[in-house]
This record gives sequence, structure tokens and C-alpha cells, in this order.
Amino acid sequence: MGKAINWDANGLVPAIVQDINTKQVLMLAYMNAESLAKTIETGNATFWSRRRQKLWMKGETSGNIQRVREIRYDCDGDAILLLVEPAGPACHTGEVSCFYRSLGTTKDE
Repeated sequence: MGKAINWDANGLVPAIVQDINTKQVLMLAYMNAESLAKTIETGNATFWSRRRQKLWMKGETSGNIQRVREIRYDCDGDAILLLVEPAGPACHTGEVSCFYRSLGTTKDE
């Protein structure tokens, strides 16, 4: 599967995480080939931390793991979609989704 992915210059690809049951978008993180392989191997969402420069499994400290049920990639291979069953909130703030803030809505034309 890794050959179908168009990794960026840093060897990363954005990974969108979506609740498989509610369809709510939970978070966006980044994956490299190693974190993708680890996710496939363990069934737990594992990402690459750009800030810490190391792998991290979602929920390794909070317990809010994300069991991966399906992995998809987009038509260009430059984004991954993880369909997960979350064991708790995705956001470090305690919100279900990291996308809980709004800039408002667009005007109808």
C-alpha cells in the first residue's frame, strides 16, 4: 500500500481521522511510512509527530486510542483517511473532535 502513497518531501502524508460510526471528522495528523506500517500491524492509529520527531500512538498517554477499521487514500495518493472506532475524545482539550471551533459560515449567493 505504501507505494500508492505520494509522500511529501519530508516523507509525510496528511491523515484525516473519521469516526466510522458517526462519520464525524475527528482530527488531522501526519503519517510516514513507518507509522502507516505500525498502524496496519497493530490496528491502532499511529502517527508521526512533526514537533517531537517521533512516532506516537493516539491515546498512548490519555487512553483515548483509535482502533482503525479501514484505511483509504485519495485519488492522488496524497492524503490518507483512517476510519476508526474511538475509545474517547480525539482532541487533547477533551472535545470529541479537534474541529470544534468555527470561523463562521459563508454567505449564500
